[in-house]
Amino acid sequence: MSVSVQNITKIYGTQKALDDVSFDIPSGEVVGFLGPNGAGKSTMMKIITCFLPQTSGKVTVCGFNVEEQSLEVRKNVGYLAEHNPLYLDMYVKEYLSFIAGLHHISNPVKRIQEMIDVTGLQVEQKKKIGALSKGYRQRVGLAQALMHDPKVLILDEPTSGLDPNQLQEIRNLIVNVGKEKTVILSTHIMQEVEAICGRVIIINKGKIVADKSTKDMKSMETNITVITVEFDKEPNKEELKKISGVDSIELLNPKTFKLHVSTNIDIRPDVFNFAVKNNLAVLTVQKEEKKLEEVFKNLTQAPASTPQN
Repeated sequence: MSVSVQNITKIYGTQKALDDVSFDIPSGEVVGFLGPNGAGKSTMMKIITCFLPQTSGKVTVCGFNVEEQSLEVRKNVGYLAEHNPLYLDMYVKEYLSFIAGLHHISNPVKRIQEMIDVTGLQVEQKKKIGALSKGYRQRVGLAQALMHDPKVLILDEPTSGLDPNQLQEIRNLIVNVGKEKTVILSTHIMQEVEAICGRVIIINKGKIVADKSTKDMKSMETNITVITVEFDKEPNKEELKKISGVDSIELLNPKTFKLHVSTNIDIRPDVFNFAVKNNLAVLTVQKEEKKLEEVFKNLTQAPASTPQN
């Protein structure tokens, strides 16, 4: 097992940041580690990377205990923190040379150039880090995290501040890295998780509330169903709201609406009956596929519950 987390609890004073958290991640898996602000994501990542000791429990990375064998753990982990710590007065290649020296890279010149090419830093490689955009600073952070060819890569908000083109490039990089390494990715961008991660772990108030494949996570029951309907003429909105089960309606244009339904009952027959009764024709009606964002909201807005496996 590449990363094994067993019954981890972390207490700050009277606050329990992590409460008996357990999960295992095998090699070659890309996992999205999600949760609202303050849920315990960054604390968990700092424990795995030996930056922070746990109060109780056990974590091993590639078989090494984070408390007893921290140097071996660090050799096997690449970490990009949420607030990317860089030496802004150093040039890009100078900084990467410094990182290569810390890891005792046998052929630093070759490895630095490989990381510059992999992370797309060619154009900016001769600049000071302080002169780079936020997106390029993230690339420098990724380059340092990958420098020593770690078996486990932990990324806390890695695409923060990237433009759409850079975003796609970094996503592709993470996917390629995930073919050979274990990747734990924390982000608030749900589309990113759906595009990159094969598995999702959601933490809320220090507890794991869901741990499933991305596909299975999206199929979980949520309290809200969304149906988009288009009529041939503008309907009476107040009458439309009266359809049994409709919680609220969203106007897309005078003839098209999103119906938010707080029930698992299919109301599409009722929509057609409404149309017939009001001398309307239904041009299109579509039940939206559940999105990971909806599942995330459903799990984290309610009180933390027992794990859903």
